[in-house]
Amino acid sequence: MGDLFNIFMKVKLLKLAHARSGDKGDTANVGLIALREEFYPVLAREVTAARVKEHYGRLVGGEVERFELPNLGALNFLLHESLGGGGTLSLMTDAQGKTFSTALLRMEVEVPDDEARALGIEIPNG
Repeated sequence: MGDLFNIFMKVKLLKLAHARSGDKGDTANVGLIALREEFYPVLAREVTAARVKEHYGRLVGGEVERFELPNLGALNFLLHESLGGGGTLSLMTDAQGKTFSTALLRMEVEVPDDEARALGIEIPNG
């Protein structure tokens, strides 16, 4: 019931993190790294395996696994069955999964306004 009175803002991950991605067979590997140490708890709370799978939609045919690396301020995701068989088999334009990182940074998460202000996250006008 506490969330009933909170105001949330949508924040693209691009404002909170940078990312790298690559491939291992038919699995894309996406690392999401907090831009600042204090952003990591927001990433850990909001960027779940289920939300990542939903964000990519039909691009990911298998499960999404999430691994936490708090000492690095990072999350690592394995996107199974996402590369059309892998680099040597796939006819996909991005058979090595290099663009998966850019796509993840477009995902939006909801952050309470008070938390966003405390973290120095820019709140859009209007």
